[in-house]
Amino acid sequence: MATGPRQYLEKLTGPLEDKRRWWRYKARIRELPENYRTAVEALERYLVHFGPGDGAVSMYEDLADLFEQGTADGTPIREIFGQDPLEFVEAFVQNYPLGQWISRERNRFISAIDRAAGEDTGKDDRTV
Repeated sequence: MATGPRQYLEKLTGPLEDKRRWWRYKARIRELPENYRTAVEALERYLVHFGPGDGAVSMYEDLADLFEQGTADGTPIREIFGQDPLEFVEAFVQNYPLGQWISRERNRFISAIDRAAGEDTGKDDRTV
């Protein structure tokens, strides 16, 4: 089976449809009022440190939906995020494979440190 330019490109960079979805998401974010756009871009920077993972494009599209709806309803930024932005983002990412992976890795890390410190927690670090 011959590999064409598109297949070769996708092997190097990933599915082109995901890239198209990403650029549509970015266009949606550019349309938000400045304060909403600033909040979303800050959240993006935070999320980037966790790596892309499965479901990342869907997560960002849902983020755009949330902030577009907030804009339409006139919902203040603080009401969207609550008083603790970290609590918001942690709850938000738990709905996606990326967030589930982070949770598993945190639990694995904590268990490893407990074992290294000689503490038997009775927890298995191979959480699913």
